[in-house]
Amino acid sequence: MCDASDYAVGAVLGQRKTKHFQPIHYASKTMTDAQAHYTTTEKELLAVVYAFEKFRPYLVLSKTIVYTDHSALKYLLAKQDAKPRLLRWILLLQEFDVIIRDKKGAENLAADHLSRLENPHQSDLEKKEITETFPLETLGMVTLRGDSSTPWFADIANYHAGNFIVKGMSSQQKKKFFKDVKHYFWDDPYLFRICADQMIRRCVYGQEAVDILTACHNGPTGGHHGANYTAKKVFDSGFYWPTIYRDAHDLVTRCDACQRQGKISQKDEMPQNAIQVCEIFDVWGIDFMGPFPSSRGNKYILVAVDYLSKWVEAKALPTNDARVVVKFLKSLFARFGTPRAIISDRGTHFCNDQFAKVMLKYGVTHRLSTAYHPQTSGQVEVSNRGLKRILERTIGENRASWSDKLDDALWAFRTAFKTPIGCTPYKLVYGKACHLPIELEHKAYWALKHCNFDLKTAGDHRKVQMNELNELRDQA
Repeated sequence: MCDASDYAVGAVLGQRKTKHFQPIHYASKTMTDAQAHYTTTEKELLAVVYAFEKFRPYLVLSKTIVYTDHSALKYLLAKQDAKPRLLRWILLLQEFDVIIRDKKGAENLAADHLSRLENPHQSDLEKKEITETFPLETLGMVTLRGDSSTPWFADIANYHAGNFIVKGMSSQQKKKFFKDVKHYFWDDPYLFRICADQMIRRCVYGQEAVDILTACHNGPTGGHHGANYTAKKVFDSGFYWPTIYRDAHDLVTRCDACQRQGKISQKDEMPQNAIQVCEIFDVWGIDFMGPFPSSRGNKYILVAVDYLSKWVEAKALPTNDARVVVKFLKSLFARFGTPRAIISDRGTHFCNDQFAKVMLKYGVTHRLSTAYHPQTSGQVEVSNRGLKRILERTIGENRASWSDKLDDALWAFRTAFKTPIGCTPYKLVYGKACHLPIELEHKAYWALKHCNFDLKTAGDHRKVQMNELNELRDQA
């Protein structure tokens, strides 16, 4: 039987012999200040969690009936979207065979009294608080206490650098240790890991890991992407630590700019049509964004996206007429060659004589999306949304500075992992990962190690890269 009052929780463990309820153990506990502020439902569930924690050895593997005076608990266990804390508690209760029954406080007397007892000896008796976390949840977390702590890879580094093995491991642990250790190697003064994708990444920990993650999320090239993309950026920059996804997730939930922006969920989006593309830079989508608040005289952004590699070109412009579009397109063709087709919506700045003349001169097909149905240029719409999102989060207070931040936003967008193509746009265009400002020593160091200025090795390596690039593009 469990019950909670405003400042304490109480529970009775008992057993039915014949008809009568026979108590075995009583427990009650005063709540901490934080727990005292929980909602009623949370307090009642806390009482149940506390009871199960306390009497765990008795309850594992046996059928348990919980009497509580709070009927909402019965429905809570079946509810899908609750607070994380409630979900965590419900998960804790999953390992027991529990039935929750209702019993008025007046009948559930023992527990009711216990929850109202204030403990006069609270000061000199046990000071332990009610635990409500998984025992295993706290294992293997990156410690944020600065670099004084031991790195997570200390044992592996010791083994590789000095052939030194930690004493007192069980055979199971030893087996796992030797299996793990194969993926690492020591190159003074760093430990490197050969990851599943055959890339070599440097192991980092503590404050350095935090700095790298922060740079990959809200540095100039970060672009405030979500947790998974941020983690992928860290991998692209050539760093590794075991809890990278969890830490990225924590960082994003704490990032002020990201939490202030509303998320666009799937149900807000129009369905986009895929367009068949054969080769990179064959088909570009083009579109205007704006008008925005004027920034250095610019009010619009003209965005062009390559359909295969999702490579984005954008330019801040003062007007949205045909003249600036034509000028932009010429610079685009000069850099990437003429495409087979350009897809745009039916805006007057794309449908006019001047534009048509240029298209004819360069021999480019101009496709239009159907009226009132912009999805055919879906890729541009998606990229627009991505760019807007990055700009929203990076410009901060001064809204008029967006045209200065556009280049950084583009950089962040091009070096972000894109799920449909399975890598970053940068990699599909240039065939290697982009060097971001955070990894100064790392990549160049590897290139030197790798080729050692032997031209033949370097040449072979480059040929392999070229073939890989073709494969990547085929996949995309």
